[in-house]
Amino acid sequence: MTSKIFRSTVFVAVVVLLCSLGIVMGVLYRHFTGVQVQQLKEELSLAVTGTEQYGNAFLENVEADRFRVTWIGTDGTVLFDTQVDQTTMENHADREEIREAFETGFGSAVRTSSTLIEQTYYEAQKLQDGTVLRISTNQESAWALMIDMLWPVILIAVLAIGLSAFLARRMAKRIVEPLNQLDLEQPLKNETYKEISPLLRRIHRQHNQIVQHMDELRRKADQFQQITAHMQEGLVLLDSEGNVLSINAAAKELFEAEDDSIGKNFLMIERSGAMRTAVNDALDKGRGYAKTNRNGRNYQFDLSRIESNGAVIGAVILAFDITERLNAEQLRREFSANVSHELKTPLQGIIGSAELLESGMVKPEDEARFVGHIKKEASRLVSLIEDIIRLSQLDEGVELPKENVDMLELAEDVKAILEASAAEKQVDIVISGKGFRVEGVRGMLHEVVYNLCDNAIKYNVPGGIVTIHAENNRLVVSDTGIGIPAKHKDRIFERFYRVDKSHSKASGGTGLGLSIVKHAVAYHNAEIQLESTPGKGTAITIQF
Repeated sequence: MTSKIFRSTVFVAVVVLLCSLGIVMGVLYRHFTGVQVQQLKEELSLAVTGTEQYGNAFLENVEADRFRVTWIGTDGTVLFDTQVDQTTMENHADREEIREAFETGFGSAVRTSSTLIEQTYYEAQKLQDGTVLRISTNQESAWALMIDMLWPVILIAVLAIGLSAFLARRMAKRIVEPLNQLDLEQPLKNETYKEISPLLRRIHRQHNQIVQHMDELRRKADQFQQITAHMQEGLVLLDSEGNVLSINAAAKELFEAEDDSIGKNFLMIERSGAMRTAVNDALDKGRGYAKTNRNGRNYQFDLSRIESNGAVIGAVILAFDITERLNAEQLRREFSANVSHELKTPLQGIIGSAELLESGMVKPEDEARFVGHIKKEASRLVSLIEDIIRLSQLDEGVELPKENVDMLELAEDVKAILEASAAEKQVDIVISGKGFRVEGVRGMLHEVVYNLCDNAIKYNVPGGIVTIHAENNRLVVSDTGIGIPAKHKDRIFERFYRVDKSHSKASGGTGLGLSIVKHAVAYHNAEIQLESTPGKGTAITIQF
């Protein structure tokens, strides 16, 4: 802007200077030319008076270096000339000023030399005898005057342009300096030219709008960072070249990426061939998929292309941990197989006993034993089906009516029910603690305590003890039984899982008791903890 003001100012100064010189020279030239013509006319008037009175005698005595006097006869012949022999001069009848003087009494003319350097001014007047007296003088032309004044004009122009340049630079700096010092962060607080006040107000409005937009973008970026940072799934955003634009914490951990991975090519971070193919498929075809196993976990990668106005601008990678899903599928398969096996076993016993009774191969005194076997297996089958139904309800999260349950009272009820089977196993049931109350489903809580106590009795030793302790929102069921080996602790709550299958068959369990306990505890938002030492016993703690 400074250079533009400087150039404009100097240009205007030069134009003004040249125009001024031209005007001054033109005015002066016209002025002096007018003075010269007026003087020429006055000289002619004097010469006319003298010639009419004295004739050639007057002209011969005229001494004029600056003027030339010529006397022309009525036929155009030159009668006398102060500078040239008249006999050598041609007829002047066709000269403009002579012809005009013959016609009107006065004549004027100006003729320029062939070199354009000199001009000759002519003034002519008709005498009383019909002859014409002409006076002329030479004067430099405007071009000659300009040539004569060329060096002074150049000197003046250089000085004027130099001074103009100095003043223009100084003025440009003074004009621009306040603009350079403008505080665009607070436009309305500037005290500068009134002419730019509308501009400053507009900048102020735009500044406020930009600040609002930046705040909104920053807020959305923070939201995006917060959301992606707490995602369990890995998220990576790539540009069209495959460079990382954003990567959340889960993806960093999964791909073992450093904090400076932004801007790097993703295939330099994740070098697997499957991922390379998936990225290329996403950018070229729109979708890409890959699966891998890392640190004992299974992951699925879904890649999608991102487009804007028909152009590919990048891709997004989502990494899902599908370990639980695969495990659930495996558990479902195992559950189906176990259910089939567990249902088939009592059914085969029932069918076998029924066939023997039907065929008459059973002695009359043994029929009651076979009927009892059928009843026992049918009861086991019903119990198994009921456990499966309860597990199904717990899996579906069916909302059941809740009430305020006294856990110490519930323990007493369970003790009363199991006391007979405990006595048969020579096991004592002991209840301790101050008790507490739980807002929950009574039947479900009863089944938790029942199953834990039932297992503690079944896997105890003769003369053993089962203790139910209820206090401070904590229920502990412990026994002095055979205990659980460490390798089985992580799977003890799985459906149909048995530590000792021969002992389980002898005890008549369905293999679903502890699984029901686990789901019921989770239904009440409680936590379950198992502690067991082989040969010493087991303690299961539920913290409500």
